[in-house]
Amino acid sequence: MNDKPEDDSVSSGNSSPSQIPPYPAVPPISAPEQLQPSIDALGNNSSASSQGEQPVTASPGTHDWAPPPKPGLIPLRPLSFGTLLGAPFRILRRNPAATFGSSLLVYLLITVVSLLSVGGVVIAAGSRLTNASDGDQSAIEAGSVAMLVLSVLIPLALSIIGIALLEGVIVIEVSRETLGEKRTLGELWRQAGRRFWPLTLWILLESAALMIALSVIVGIILLLAPLGPVGIIFAVIAGFVLGLGLLVVGVWVGMKVSLVPCAIVLEGLGVRPAIARSWRLTNGYFWKTFGVQILVYFIVQTAAQFVLTPLGLLFGLGTSLLDPNGAVQEDSIVFFIVGEGIFLLFSIVFGAIAMVVQAGVVAVIYLDLRIRKEGLDIELIRFVEERQTGRAGADPFQAKGQK
Repeated sequence: MNDKPEDDSVSSGNSSPSQIPPYPAVPPISAPEQLQPSIDALGNNSSASSQGEQPVTASPGTHDWAPPPKPGLIPLRPLSFGTLLGAPFRILRRNPAATFGSSLLVYLLITVVSLLSVGGVVIAAGSRLTNASDGDQSAIEAGSVAMLVLSVLIPLALSIIGIALLEGVIVIEVSRETLGEKRTLGELWRQAGRRFWPLTLWILLESAALMIALSVIVGIILLLAPLGPVGIIFAVIAGFVLGLGLLVVGVWVGMKVSLVPCAIVLEGLGVRPAIARSWRLTNGYFWKTFGVQILVYFIVQTAAQFVLTPLGLLFGLGTSLLDPNGAVQEDSIVFFIVGEGIFLLFSIVFGAIAMVVQAGVVAVIYLDLRIRKEGLDIELIRFVEERQTGRAGADPFQAKGQK
């Protein structure tokens, strides 16, 4: 009997140790280079966990998408149609004291001055005509007409000044709200006042162009009307065709130059360079500019009529009930005055809202077109980042050639 123990390396069966093939050498496994940082991070996490520390999370990949920043009113990217429609209405909510407050003050001032100047002249002219003799009647009528024209010029001039300043205020407010800044009413008015003369000149040019075009159409109609029935027919046709043509051309030119106040205020341009600037920015985007502005206009006007029309009908019905026979009574006069006052107040409020929203949508369109054509969003993001680090950057709204 063989007492020698069996070798552990020999397995059971008929195979002998010399028949077992040798195992091939296995090389050491190493992680690929691109995975090595992750493995090192896992090793660090394991060691940190063993020491009771918080594990370190691996940084996300370099290709992860992040939404564009939105420090304020709008996201700093090309704007969608819905954003363009909604942003002007958010202006009222974000800073109502500076926007709606400014517009309301201007509209109240214009209304009060108009009532005092025009109303005072009408009352004075009526009193003079009542007490005038037959011989002085013609002279007093001519003088009254001249006084009435002069009285209308006063609120007209005030309206031009007020609208010019309001456009500047709203444009500045939109630009600063885009950067997440909130300005007070005084700050906005002081900054808009620095561009007062170019803005006023632009409003005057717009008004003069419209008056000249209307005067030409009226002149042609007046020249054709005295020629008899045929002349009247031609006058009606000419009035319709020229009026429709003026509307089409006016809308087209108006959209092309609608960004002029923005270029005047934010880029510091004069009137002529601002017109050329607006014309270039709207190239290729006429229908978008027109669609957004006209849709916002209809939204505001529809909301205003939804409130003002029932009020007008209510006060008219109340006056008829108080005075069904048309006799002048004290109660009906008081009700009429109070009703007209309330109706006028609501008209002023809706006019102030409309001014803010319509000027705001122009400013938002201006920013969107500069983002699409000039990469303004990159400049705005850089400005916001520099502001967060405490460094004062250059004005991001200045055109590149003007910085």
